[in-house]
Amino acid sequence: MRDYDAATAFLGEWGRFQRLVFFLLSASIIPNGFNGLSIVFLAGTPEHRCVVPRGANLSGEWRNASIPLELRGGQEAPSRCRRYRLAALANFSALGLRPGSDVELEALEQEPCLDGWEYSRDVYRSTIVTEWNLVCANDWKGPLSTSLFFVGVLLGSFISGQLSDKFGRKNVLFATLAMQTGFSFIQVFSTSWEMFSVLFVLVGMGQISNYVAAFVLGTEILGKSIRVLFSTLGVCIFYAVGYMLLPLFAFFIRDWRMLLLALTLPGLLFIPLWWVIPESPRWLISQGRFQEAEDIIRKAAKTNGITAPDVIFDPSELQDVNSQKQQTYTILDLMKTRNILTITIMSVLLWMIISVGYFGLSLDTPNLHGDVYVNCFLSAVIEVPAYIISWLLLRNLPRRYSMAAALFLGGCVLLFIQLVPSHIRALSIFLVMLGKFGITSAFSMVYVYTAELYPTVVRNMGVGASSMASRLGSILSPYFVYLGAYDRFLPYILMGSLTVLSGILTLFLPESYGMPLPDTIDQMLRVKGLEYRPPSSSTRDSKEEEENPEILKSTAF
Repeated sequence: MRDYDAATAFLGEWGRFQRLVFFLLSASIIPNGFNGLSIVFLAGTPEHRCVVPRGANLSGEWRNASIPLELRGGQEAPSRCRRYRLAALANFSALGLRPGSDVELEALEQEPCLDGWEYSRDVYRSTIVTEWNLVCANDWKGPLSTSLFFVGVLLGSFISGQLSDKFGRKNVLFATLAMQTGFSFIQVFSTSWEMFSVLFVLVGMGQISNYVAAFVLGTEILGKSIRVLFSTLGVCIFYAVGYMLLPLFAFFIRDWRMLLLALTLPGLLFIPLWWVIPESPRWLISQGRFQEAEDIIRKAAKTNGITAPDVIFDPSELQDVNSQKQQTYTILDLMKTRNILTITIMSVLLWMIISVGYFGLSLDTPNLHGDVYVNCFLSAVIEVPAYIISWLLLRNLPRRYSMAAALFLGGCVLLFIQLVPSHIRALSIFLVMLGKFGITSAFSMVYVYTAELYPTVVRNMGVGASSMASRLGSILSPYFVYLGAYDRFLPYILMGSLTVLSGILTLFLPESYGMPLPDTIDQMLRVKGLEYRPPSSSTRDSKEEEENPEILKSTAF
């Protein structure tokens, strides 16, 4: 019985066909980089203060004194959400009294911004915040928009795998690219915050679905050696490239509707790829469509300049996993023994904390000192060396210590930020970027590490459960950033503490570097410091498990 890899070995590993698939599928990830974090600029909050109407009958002196001062960031600044009661100020102005000398301002009654706000246009010409006044009593709506996008990502991650299994990798890839592009285009014409946010959920669903479809399509078409490179550096580096393009677009386009339109239109460039990127031959074979799979491989052989054998896929010889008796497993199997339950709990916590740190730091760039566009670009650039370092660490060093080192680095520098004097702003930015470097490296490594910890029979479910925890972390991350409105260092203290905690947690996981992948629950590596108890009698027969391994399908972050 031959498997797929043996049947297609004549193609080679890195011919023209494989290079084409590698780079085109990686390029399809680029829009995910700028669509996912575009909310940083779409929902940017500029400096603002209460509007004082022209007809308020105030002298110039009283108009200038109409906004109370408040302590913000250690310095006095005009209030963003309050003003002195205009009726009282108009009375004082009519009497010829002067603010400060004749009237003590601190004793005056204040009122909210009853006539709206005036916004600074130094950084943004318009955002959804300035258009729909998402400030003061409504400032919770900005973070909620971001969380709703990640709710869409959560929903999309539930359905993307099932859709691609049923309808094919290629069909789902292009359908969800169209979904992401289409709903982003409709967002440009949003008439309310509610409409914008509902559409953002649908954009999030499309984004993660096309990411997963491209990821799976690439891993199924490419050979063993290139598959690892594609699933680590390939998709990650091109995601970072998209992220780097975001501040460049935003710098030149300061209006949120035009910026969103500019970020949406590149999705149309992928339409011609429908005639270039093939369907997964593995999926076609799983559906019994041998002739279509063989046609794709013959075309690939022609592209590579190789003569294909007369018969590539013989249904009588090719191993058909659908014809074998399959042992079914449920989510309950992740809690079957004390060992696997402990690994599941630790993995869920680890993924959630890393996701909070990664997205929290990415979304916090507008709040850093200095230029928001430069800070966002630095946040994107730092991901490239982070992915490269994580790839090198995975190749050469133990997983547990590599992960822990990256998390300790990320967490400790975030905790140190509060000790930096306020006038040394460059050091604060450097520490934030160093923290992002550590957390991004850990995020890249945790996929491989988690997949190696779980046995084949429940690996999909184990990585899937951990990935769901990651989605929950991303939904929570905007509110960690939101806490910065109360204390500038609070988000860093919380994210730094949790990241250090996750680094300590990692040290208790078993080491998987250089170890064979476990196939059965009984073969799982033991958690450090945990007393081993044999599986209960209800555990599946290990021999039957070994005869029915599942294929690992990687998920995307």
